[in-house]
Amino acid sequence: MACNRNCGLLTGAIIGGVLAIFGGVLIPVGDHLISKAVKKEAVIVNGTAAYQNWLVPGSSVYREFWIFHVLNPSEVINGSKPKFEQRGPYTYRVRYLPKENIMEGQNGTISYMLPNIADFVPDMSVGPENDHVTVLNLAIAAMPAVLPGFMQSMINAWIPSNTTMLQNRTIKEILWGYKDPFLESISFLGVKATVGVFYPYNGTSDGPYNVYTGTEDITKTAIIESYKNKRTLSYWEGHCDMVNGTDGASFPPFVKKNQVLRFFSSDICRSIYGVFSEKQVVKGITLYRFIVPREAFASPTEVGDNYCFCTDREISENCTLAGVLDISACKAKRPVYISLPHFLHASKSILDNVEGLSPNEKEHETYLDIEPVTGFTLRFAKRLQVNLLVKPSKIKPLKNITKPYVFPLLWLNESAVIGDEKAEMFRTKISGRLQMLSMLQMALIIGGSVLFLAFMGSYFICRSKKLK
Repeated sequence: MACNRNCGLLTGAIIGGVLAIFGGVLIPVGDHLISKAVKKEAVIVNGTAAYQNWLVPGSSVYREFWIFHVLNPSEVINGSKPKFEQRGPYTYRVRYLPKENIMEGQNGTISYMLPNIADFVPDMSVGPENDHVTVLNLAIAAMPAVLPGFMQSMINAWIPSNTTMLQNRTIKEILWGYKDPFLESISFLGVKATVGVFYPYNGTSDGPYNVYTGTEDITKTAIIESYKNKRTLSYWEGHCDMVNGTDGASFPPFVKKNQVLRFFSSDICRSIYGVFSEKQVVKGITLYRFIVPREAFASPTEVGDNYCFCTDREISENCTLAGVLDISACKAKRPVYISLPHFLHASKSILDNVEGLSPNEKEHETYLDIEPVTGFTLRFAKRLQVNLLVKPSKIKPLKNITKPYVFPLLWLNESAVIGDEKAEMFRTKISGRLQMLSMLQMALIIGGSVLFLAFMGSYFICRSKKLK
């Protein structure tokens, strides 16, 4: 009778031990099965989940614009500091057309063109596109950078007498273009008369992009091999000129928290990067949030690697200022400066030249929320501000400018979040299965360990009683 009881206790302990060991074995086996399934679906090949996600966004992407309206135009014209009030959002739906001219390349790559389209969304905007705002005169402000000094005095003869450094225009004109009377008058110089912050945009295409599909190396999935058939941009020096990372829509699978995720943005004419910030849960899916850190726009005196983004010695005070990026090299010499909204993370002296801006990390930082197993970006907010450099010139409307400063025009937030249907797919096919596997592993390890300890404890208690 005692033997039967002791044998039963030992058998229970053995079963518990086996269950615990099986739970432990499930960890590498399960990881292997998940890895195998993800590698099959994460490559950019027709028929995979990654291909559908890559071809056209499964969620609506919107660009919200806030325009910096000048509150004191007469004072600014006479050389005073501008005071701003942001007006917006004026919202457009973008990135909803599938990629075009898709062609398979060599060495496991695929090329495509990205169509540009923006449709106004009245229900998500504060007013119609024909709302008027007072902003910088784009044509006049750009002239000192475009024309040599000796021509600046000569050009005054063609500037209409009522022209100032500011203008009143509609939202649609400022964003997408309008015919400028001054530029029309000097068309004999070969100058195009139409100007706008994003002109031309609608109906154009960006690319070609050539990216790795991941079929030959899963760690290169979605990484850009070349942009416009080149590995460099011809805008910067050294490593700053490289096209690095993906386009931000997805990354190679199995993303780790200690990674630096690099992505390229043609909007800012450079590659940039994100670092892990925190975990987020979106529609039941655990995501890793990567943010563009302050160091990405820091001055070379603080972050030495940024030395090759410093090109304008005039405004950058020998490149000791932070927070603005001169991209005139890729904007036909027009003095366009990019920053984070409201000059977030910019040097105090840049903010001191204007009034009415209030930088706030929560509202103005750029982030990507990434599903770590697949590398898909399921929510994002890409935020940037467009500015022009204004400086003293022989051109009459700029005669009262005493020093160069960065004049904000607008800021935008391009954002999207995974749709309900796509979220359900992720929960059932990926996160749900991972959660079930993890729960099974823990249940087997904990349950098996408890059984093992309980039965073994009972066995030794019984033996000690028998010995007495």
